[in-house]
Order: sequence, then structure tokens, then C-alpha cells
Amino acid sequence: MATQKMLRFVTVEREMPEKRDAPDRARDFHEIYREFADAKAAEQSSRCSQCGVPYCQSHCPLHNNIPDWLRLTAEGRLHEAYLRSQETNTFPEICGRICPQDRLCEGNCVIEQSGHGTVTIGAIEKYITDTAWDEGWVQGPRPAVERPESVGIIGAGPGGLAAADRLRAMGFQVTVYDRHDRAGGLMIYGIPGFKLEKPVVERRSKLLADAGVTFRLNADVGRSIGFDEIRSQHDAVLIATGVYKTRDLDMDNAPAQGVVAALDYLTASNRIDLGDHVPDFADGELNAAGKRVVVVGGGDTAMDCVRTAIRQGAESVKCLYRRDRANMPGSQREVQNAEEEGVEFVWLSAPAAFSGHVAGDAARRDESDVANDGGDVDGDGIGDNPRLAPARLRTETDASTGPVADAAPGRVTGLQVQRMRLGAPDVSGRQTPELIEGAVHDEPADLVIKALGFEPEELPRLWGVQGLEVTRWGTIRADHRTHRTSLEGVYAVGDIVRGASLVVWAIRDGREAADSIAAALTRSGSIAAE
Repeated sequence: MATQKMLRFVTVEREMPEKRDAPDRARDFHEIYREFADAKAAEQSSRCSQCGVPYCQSHCPLHNNIPDWLRLTAEGRLHEAYLRSQETNTFPEICGRICPQDRLCEGNCVIEQSGHGTVTIGAIEKYITDTAWDEGWVQGPRPAVERPESVGIIGAGPGGLAAADRLRAMGFQVTVYDRHDRAGGLMIYGIPGFKLEKPVVERRSKLLADAGVTFRLNADVGRSIGFDEIRSQHDAVLIATGVYKTRDLDMDNAPAQGVVAALDYLTASNRIDLGDHVPDFADGELNAAGKRVVVVGGGDTAMDCVRTAIRQGAESVKCLYRRDRANMPGSQREVQNAEEEGVEFVWLSAPAAFSGHVAGDAARRDESDVANDGGDVDGDGIGDNPRLAPARLRTETDASTGPVADAAPGRVTGLQVQRMRLGAPDVSGRQTPELIEGAVHDEPADLVIKALGFEPEELPRLWGVQGLEVTRWGTIRADHRTHRTSLEGVYAVGDIVRGASLVVWAIRDGREAADSIAAALTRSGSIAAE
């Protein structure tokens, strides 16, 4: 009788891949988890219970065939496991790295509910496809027949690239337009390398280019190229721009310097990691080195910001969130990683006002009182702290020595923080934060990062498009099944329709829209032939 390969969750403990030590990983932007070995991946896959109703699959937006490729991995049939995983997912190695599995597949694993610890689905998914790349199993789309119809895709993020892959496989001519100089969208410029190293994304873009997808980068619709121009060149157009407009703090005394948007901050960091020159990073505005950093927000973007600031050499990093840990929208796994790396979370707290530099005679008088072991090195009559290396990098208050001489009026020096409590649940069932009267304290800060989520840009106005309907939230109105918009032959997917969401949802939308576009173009071609 064959040896039973599965159902070993009772005898085999749950294990994640080895995680690099926090002090070591906090010094670079490499991924923090090491790869599973073959034997360990097979062992962890064998813990799957192969349940009759796989909740892991039903709670995956892509409905990945998770039990199937877990069984194949446990049996050592890794090539088949890869083929099975890529049937439903265009980028399994990316989802394995950045999906919040604790809220999706793993969070709904049956053996997790029974107290045995979930199967490490994400890590195994990553291992399968990384192995496939190493072995040369990953192939770009290969159409059996070329079709004359062309599709223009605006946005080279996960939704746009997933649609491009599927349409190209069916033989359509595909051109992808993007405002940036690299394809990948937020996977390149928004997500830090310690979660998703950039070569992982770049090899996918290259695979599509090699398969015949045309990329027109630095194509900023509404500026360098018109929407109507794109529409006139293609039989169908897919809008997959994502959402980039940062939600702002409800405070009216923001300083001119030292308060930055999360996406600006993360984009600068990722560009530096890619070898680009970024002036705002070089002059210190988007560099956390040596600064006391406060990040406002509690989602995955906030976690990316605090962990990036640690790696840039911030003096301290604090995260303000108006609810408690249990109500945080971001991944709990990311919160744990951030805490291990030295981030301090200030729960039930919200910014009330900014603290600014004191201008005029009072400021100069305070600065003249600064004294430290460095002495007056530059001859300006003010003590110079030798610990502030490189020299003059910081422009604000050092925690132990008082104001630094070159602090300029209009630059942030801190926040007034309002303590909160959780009140009655709102319509969604989530408890509403309420302020505690009089409970305010000052939090010093040299850099404040706003990570409050994203909103859609006003595309009809920016692009000069008549008839493109949007919702009251500013997202594009599109049919949730076909992804058609109010304009003939124009479709939309991802965050620009859903609002800020997950990469896995964008992939699903892109694949669905590709099928819808293909059906429409094939049908119209058949009618024309008749």
C-alpha cells in the first residue's frame, strides 16, 4: 500500500522559512525570508488535510488550486505543481511574497481553525515558482495564432500586466503604456525590496516583452500622450492605472518641510535601491537617516514606511495608529516584523497638530545655548554635535543636545498627539475611535510620513475625457463582471475601480477583463466576417 503523503498536520509542526536575524536584515533591503529546501517544502505541504471544501481556495481572490499543488509538492512532483499553480495565477511567486496570507488563504485554513497551525501556503507557493524559474520551466505567453486586433493597456501594474499576459497568449497585439520609466507599477516603486526584490518583477516584464508585448514607458496620459490618441490606435483600451493620490491629514498647519507622502517616500527609496539618482533623497528631504521618524497610519503601506526608515538609519521610528493592534488593517505578520526591527507602535493615538520651528530672536537665543562635546567646529558660535554624521545631515532637534543650528522656520519639529479610545461599532461592525478630552502629548519628529491610504486621481479631468463615468468616490464605474466602462470599447480594472486594494485582486481583475475583451473582439470580428 502506498505511503500516505498528506494529512500530517498532527505529527508535523508548522514551520515558516528561516527568517534573517532582525539586526542583520535591518541593514539592507534584501528579502527577509530564506528559501525552503526541497525536503522542508515537501514536509510542510504534507500537512495539508486535503479537505473536501477547501476554504483556502475559496478565500483566495484567484481561487488558486491550493490543495492540488500542495499535494503535488508533497509527492515531489514539482513541475506539475508549478503548472497547476500558474493555471489561475499570472504571478504566483509575487503573490507568495506579498499577499496577506494571514487574512486570505492561510487565515481560513481548516487545520488552523482546529488549532494545529495553518499550512504555510504563501512560502510554498513562492518556493514552487522560484524553483520553476531556476529550472527554466517558466515560459512567456505563446499564441498559437496571431490575431490582427490590438489592445492598449494604460498602466503597467499587476492588473495591466496580468491582462497583457492573457491577451498576448490568445494572439492579440498588446501595447502597455505607463507613466514611469519601468514596468511594474507599485510592485516596482511602492513595495520595498525587503518584501519583493525588484528582479522578481523585472523578469516578468522581460518575459512579456520577449513574447511580443510592446511597452511604451514614460507615457503620461494627459500630458505626453492623449487618451483619445491611444483609443484611436487600438480596438480596445484597458485602464489599469491604480490610485496614487495620497489621503491627507486633517490638519491645517502643516510645515513646508519634513512632512511627506508615503508614496513619494517609498518611490524615492526604491529608486535609490534600483541605482537611480533622486534629488529629494540626496538633499535629505526623503531620507530618514539620522532622523526621528513618525509614520501616521496602520495599513501595509505604513508598515513599508516604518521598515524602510529603519533600514535608512533613522534615529527612532514610531507608528501612530488611532485604533489598537487587533483592529489594524495591515498584516499582523508585518507588524511583528517591524517590532523585531525596532519600530515602536503608539496605539490609540492620532495627530492633532504639528509642532513647528520657533522663529526670530527666541529661536536664535535657544540655539546659542546649545553645548556639546563637539565644540564650535564651524565657527558659527553654536556647538556642533559630532554624533550627527554625516555632518549637517539633520536639520532639526537632536534628542540629547537641543536644536541644531540650521533648523529653518517652517520645518517640522514634532506632533501633538491625541490619545483615543474605541467606542461603539460603526455600520461595518468596527469600533469607532473617539478622542479622550485633554489627553494630548508632544511627540518630537524630524520626518512625518503620511500613510493614510490612497484615492483616485480625477482621470476624466486630467485626461480630458468626456463620458467616462466615475463613482462618488472618484473611481471609474465599471461592470464588476465584464469590467466595461461607460465608454464603448474601454475597460477598467484594479484599484482605479475598487479603490486601494491588494495585488491579488488586481491580477484577478486583469485576467477577467482580458477574457471579456477577447470575447468582445472575437465576436465583433465574426460579425464583420459575416
